[in-house]
Amino acid sequence: MAHADRRGPGRDGPLISQRAAIVFLLAALAGIGATVLAALAGNVWPVAVSVGGGVVAPAVLFFNQIID
Repeated sequence: MAHADRRGPGRDGPLISQRAAIVFLLAALAGIGATVLAALAGNVWPVAVSVGGGVVAPAVLFFNQIID
C-alpha cells in the first residue's frame, strides 16, 4: 500500500520516523541508566559516562530488532 504524502506545498516532513525516535529514546534512556548505576557503584564520572556511552550502541541495535 502506498503511503500518503504528508508534505503539502511549502511544508517539510519529519526528520526521522516515529519508530526511529522511539529506538533512539530508549537507547538514550538505557545509556543514562547505565551511567547512573555506574556512578552509584563508586566509579568516577568520566568512567561512568564512558560506560553509559558504551551501552547506547548495543541498545540501538537491540531496540531496533525488537520493535517491529
